[in-house]
Amino acid sequence: MNELSDILLFGLPALALAGLGYLGVRARRGRGTTPDRTAPRAEPEVPPQDVVTPSTTAPSTTAEPAPEAPATDQPPAEPAPPTLERPEPAAGRMVRLRGRLARSGSPIGVRLLSVLSRDHLSEDDWDEIEETLLLADVGAGPSADLVDRLREQVRVLGVRDVDSVRGLLREQLLELVDPSVDRSLATAPVTLEDGTSHPAVVLVVGVNGTGKTTTVGKFARVLVADGRSVVLGAADTFRAAAADQLQTWGARVGVPTVRSDRDGADPAAVAFDAVHQGLEDGADVVLVDTAGRLQNKAGLMDELGKITRVLSRKTPLSEVLLVLDATTGQNGMNQARVFAEVAGVTGIVLTKLDGTAKGGIVVAVQRELGVPVKLVGLGEGPDDLAPFEPEAFVDGLLEG
Repeated sequence: MNELSDILLFGLPALALAGLGYLGVRARRGRGTTPDRTAPRAEPEVPPQDVVTPSTTAPSTTAEPAPEAPATDQPPAEPAPPTLERPEPAAGRMVRLRGRLARSGSPIGVRLLSVLSRDHLSEDDWDEIEETLLLADVGAGPSADLVDRLREQVRVLGVRDVDSVRGLLREQLLELVDPSVDRSLATAPVTLEDGTSHPAVVLVVGVNGTGKTTTVGKFARVLVADGRSVVLGAADTFRAAAADQLQTWGARVGVPTVRSDRDGADPAAVAFDAVHQGLEDGADVVLVDTAGRLQNKAGLMDELGKITRVLSRKTPLSEVLLVLDATTGQNGMNQARVFAEVAGVTGIVLTKLDGTAKGGIVVAVQRELGVPVKLVGLGEGPDDLAPFEPEAFVDGLLEG
């Protein structure tokens, strides 16, 4: 009985305490997972939608789309064609060269006149005259001939005043340049034996860097100014920019350009296509630009020879113009000899003649090649190419 009393006395309180501890542990474990019934429920995320602005808010600044134009059966308007340039007439352009040569201080005009005006001309003076001519790129042979003729005229006439000396020197220089030479350009259509009319075919040759392609473009402007219809042939297929450059020149005056779609194409084939196009169009002139490579003389000969043979199947060549840079002086003579031997040159085009104070290259190249200078470059403008006029050229040299 005593044992039962002890159990009741001490055991029941212990069990009660153990039960309370168990309930506390349950309460602590469930506190993190039991939802809080008093907290507001989170709204589910809804993707944004177009919201209609109520009338009480500020008006929107977004402009309403303009109403569509009513559909019509009219086709869209074509863009206006580009305005073509009108080249200035070629006549009288050499007047500009005369002024530029005078401003350049030509040694022929300044030094020769001063020496020849001296009271007494010694051997040293005549040596100075010859040296001046050589420095002006007149060449050894023409310089010696000019000195000999001046010696004789001065001894016979005894001229010393500036005006008389200027007239004497002008006469002798004109004789060297030779105004009697035919400098006309064969650009009229050709009538063959069968009675058919073909365009004049002008082949333009020269070393790259002399301004050859630019000269072809400027020459096209000269022909257009004279009322000729022209077709350009971009047969310089080894220089990527040559065809683009030539086409740009032609487009400015409404002249078509025949070219290949790929670099390195057969130049003879492009030249042939250009002549064929000229025949179909009834053009007056076909200008053919060619490559200018002198690294291999045999290769150049083969290439130009092939172009000449292929073109001759359609029509004979009217002109073969050699483009030379006047500022290279005597260094350009070697180039001239090679092309004259290979291509059968009929005329010279001297570019950049306004950029040299020498000018004697005109005499040298004519004497060396036996062909006349027909065109000269007067500057960088599109119409700065002119038919060569010996009188205006010599006057420009003497006014330096």
